[in-house]
Amino acid sequence: MRSFLLTWRLPGPARAPALPCSSCCASRRRPAQRWRGRASGPGLEGGPAARPRARERPPWRVLFFGTDDFARETLQALSAARENKGDQLVENLEVVTVPTPSPKGLPVKSFALQSQLPLYEWPDVGSGEFDVGVVASFGRLLSEKLILKFPYGILNVHPSYLPRWRGPAPVVHTVLHGDTVTGVTIMQIKPKRFDVGPIIKQEAIPVPPQCTAKELETVLSRLGANMLISVLRNLPESLKNERQQSAEGVTYAPKISVAMSCIKWEEQTPEEILRLQRAIGSMIPLQTLWMGSIIKLLDLVEASSPVLADQKLTGQSVLPGTIIYHKQSQTLLVCCKDGWIGVQSVIFKKKLTATDFYNGYLHLWFQQNSQAQLKECRFQTLNLTKKKHGKQSKLLLCNSALSV
Repeated sequence: MRSFLLTWRLPGPARAPALPCSSCCASRRRPAQRWRGRASGPGLEGGPAARPRARERPPWRVLFFGTDDFARETLQALSAARENKGDQLVENLEVVTVPTPSPKGLPVKSFALQSQLPLYEWPDVGSGEFDVGVVASFGRLLSEKLILKFPYGILNVHPSYLPRWRGPAPVVHTVLHGDTVTGVTIMQIKPKRFDVGPIIKQEAIPVPPQCTAKELETVLSRLGANMLISVLRNLPESLKNERQQSAEGVTYAPKISVAMSCIKWEEQTPEEILRLQRAIGSMIPLQTLWMGSIIKLLDLVEASSPVLADQKLTGQSVLPGTIIYHKQSQTLLVCCKDGWIGVQSVIFKKKLTATDFYNGYLHLWFQQNSQAQLKECRFQTLNLTKKKHGKQSKLLLCNSALSV
């Protein structure tokens, strides 16, 4: 029976930033030791510890790790492959997810319960024997000891074209930075660091114009699920053809905090503000400060040239954050760096249209105050601090799932 061995050396000076890991998944590393990504072969004879026997061909025994909507798409594909008795690719499928305070639970948990799949809550991973692990949007570092329990290692379905956007929020940063191309990478998990393992399969796609992070995530989740199934159809051969990631073009996609939702009127252009809304707006509304109160901005739109011409604003020197109501389009125009942006609704005590906000607050203020005081009635950058806002500054985004 033919065996195979994957080895690699830990990366040199170019290192990803250390990420926190709970003590349950920490492992010590000997600097000079070569790390084996999976067990030495189907029989695993002579290994340092007893490991499950690997099969040479499907159907596979799979343990899945995941949390959010992106991960659920992959789990759904694995479940369908298990139920397809005519061409069975997966024989046994069990699921690991993370605890959540939400009574609804995470999407992966909901699907596992609905499909009656064995379910474990991290750090519990059950005691079954598996051929391969699969990770998608899990957000936890896995120890070397755990990885070595799988003869074919643990595969990660990552929604970016690595090495661009390593980290917990690749889809958000793809939209936020205006990337025109993205993709999905199937890679091997390595201990201690995220998204640095060898690439097994990779596909690039164009980013649809004006798409939100949620819309892009849906596209990438379907692509990733199909790519994983393709890899599993010929798993041993796929692993033989894996390649190391390039050391060039590495970028990081750090977790998203509520502080990112605060618009910086003096620093951000209209294009940057609209990209910010498309990136995080479905999870965290953009916000600003008005007359000492926090206002959330909804339905941001591009301020068209005819609208600006109506107000004779082109080329005028106006303070960033200045608000003008455009009656014909029923839109608030707000001055920012190098231009203006439109706001069609806000949340101030309750949800209000731009017209309601103007009639109920702005118009009255303009009537009661002189022209010289108008600069006070403008949106200003909101600075959130950890001391003042506690948990809000610690929100974590794993592709699309916000959790405290």
